[in-house]
Amino acid sequence: MRTKFLLFATALFVFGKAANAQDVHFGLKAGANFSTINTEGTDATYNSRTGFHVGALVHIHLNKNWAIQPELVYSLQGGKSKLPAGGTQTINLSYLNVPILLQYMFENGFRLQTGPQLGFLLGANYKTGDANTSVTDSYNKTDFAWSFGAGYLTKSGVGVDARYNLGLSDAYKPGTAKQKNNVFQLGLFYLFNHKSK
Repeated sequence: MRTKFLLFATALFVFGKAANAQDVHFGLKAGANFSTINTEGTDATYNSRTGFHVGALVHIHLNKNWAIQPELVYSLQGGKSKLPAGGTQTINLSYLNVPILLQYMFENGFRLQTGPQLGFLLGANYKTGDANTSVTDSYNKTDFAWSFGAGYLTKSGVGVDARYNLGLSDAYKPGTAKQKNNVFQLGLFYLFNHKSK
């Protein structure tokens, strides 16, 4: 409850700033995910799997060096595990993620960023060979992570973004075993009506 309250308060602050800010840019983003699942209370281990992310963002300047950037991102995550009988099983987790990032912007185009991310589960399935099994009911509907990253924005409004989302909440429902999402993201973004200063 406390986490949800803090996120709600942060969202109100962000949109309040957006309503009064003179320097607001909308943008689009897309890129690759390299995700894995960190486990606790079980011997199961997961290797990295490759997915993707795509979404939209609002870049809100607070002053010359500081900005807030809320985003709405579809993200395909999960991991791969080895089966006792041989072969591998891929866990596919689809989320609609809402990161709210605080950014420090350098004059040369580089920027550092960090902030909370709330994810909403859209679907989950296990893929073994050609067979897909839905396990959406076995996973929690929301997922909480903290994002750390860096980016670079060119004069044309095209930029590159590298980010690590560290899972803080348990994504898995049953039993005592815990699963936390860890995702490295590498992608491109574009800010509309960006003017180099």
